[in-house]
Amino acid sequence: MDRRKFIKDSGYTTGMMAVAPVVIKDFVGKSPNDTLNVAVVGISGKDRPRVRGMIGGRGMVHVNNYAGIPNVRITAICDVDERLLPGASAEVEKLFEKKPRTEVDFRKLIEDKDIDIISVATPDHWHALQTVWACQAGKDVYVEKPAHQLIAEGKKMIEAARKYDRIVQNGITWRSSTSTKAGVKFLRDGKLGEVYMARGIVHRYRPSIEIVEDSPIPEGVHWDKFLGPAPYRPFNLNRYIYNWHWFWDTGTTEFGNNGIYRMDGARWALGIDTHPVKVQCSGGLFLRKDDQEVPNMMTATYEYEDGRIIQNEFRGLYTNPEGVERHNGTFLYGEDGWMAMNGGSFKTYFGKNNEPGPSMSDSDLPDEEKTNGWKNFVDCVRSRKVEDLDCDVAEGHLSASIGHLGNIAYRAGRKLEFDPATEKFVNDPEADKLLTRDYRAPYLMPDKI
Repeated sequence: MDRRKFIKDSGYTTGMMAVAPVVIKDFVGKSPNDTLNVAVVGISGKDRPRVRGMIGGRGMVHVNNYAGIPNVRITAICDVDERLLPGASAEVEKLFEKKPRTEVDFRKLIEDKDIDIISVATPDHWHALQTVWACQAGKDVYVEKPAHQLIAEGKKMIEAARKYDRIVQNGITWRSSTSTKAGVKFLRDGKLGEVYMARGIVHRYRPSIEIVEDSPIPEGVHWDKFLGPAPYRPFNLNRYIYNWHWFWDTGTTEFGNNGIYRMDGARWALGIDTHPVKVQCSGGLFLRKDDQEVPNMMTATYEYEDGRIIQNEFRGLYTNPEGVERHNGTFLYGEDGWMAMNGGSFKTYFGKNNEPGPSMSDSDLPDEEKTNGWKNFVDCVRSRKVEDLDCDVAEGHLSASIGHLGNIAYRAGRKLEFDPATEKFVNDPEADKLLTRDYRAPYLMPDKI
């Protein structure tokens, strides 16, 4: 199935859950001179410096990027941790000269008819549900990578976006890099010859999260809302800010956390617009005796119907750099040479001696030649042209599913066959159970989109 057909035909109805209450807003297209009101959901995260010196999690990265776009303002911020809201509110007020409304319950935002855009920076297990609810309420959505936590959620997200005519951008930021776009074009123009495989690698050391005892819920933390559709667990600091990545209930392993950039780059560059038909994966949790559930080392191999192969690997322990390039990124191998592609650059090498070829880096480009995924999203919200999105939700679904398939093969402990048309495993009901979840009330994925 080619990309156009996949996107056109992705309005199918599936699902098993009850309909969540929604409020539908009639959308009137806004001109470039009208102000778009944005609500950012999910402020907390691993603290790190960002542009303009702001400290905060991924949600504050969203805030910063919207601040650089004319006629866009942050009117609301939401997080389940009330302790974070005063500081985040003050930062937003500095950038937009108006104090934003603050909420701890996402559902209050989609009831607000004055909000045009929901920008989702919550943990992985919330991405799909918040996107679907927002689309049903008439909001456009920017949703962080991976698009979802479970493969079955992808159909729901696409269906909601199409049925309610919503613009839904998945935040795989490599898609918006000028240099990465040029690298993809270079490859698709045949300048490496026939490309037979791709490999994605994440080598990122992760320290032990240690063993932490369950504890009372801190004042100001709305723990039930944090868990949302996931099973209820007692409060534990290791299951909270950032470390939620390392538990099956809420995370997607490093395949979904950073490997998705590599897998999306591979699929995009190869022009693959379908799921693999076979997947196998090995790995484990090495050198750690702590609370972490998911592996810290995995290697998966995916086979496509046309015979091409993608490999997916991550290591969360100390490891050596390999080869000509620092061994982190997407690597594409052709009959004449190979390409190393990263978030804002590409380099090529030819022949058995790895002679350097054409390359490009965003860091060397003037500002006017750089592209930005948030601006691309806002432009599409105004134009209503889903085909102009850097990473439409249907693309995000295909790329997220690569990592999820690797996780399922690892958990199943065997090589699996997958049917891209039905998005089910071939004669394997046990593996099929890992495609979805039992959603915890009242955080239910709607049966009827």
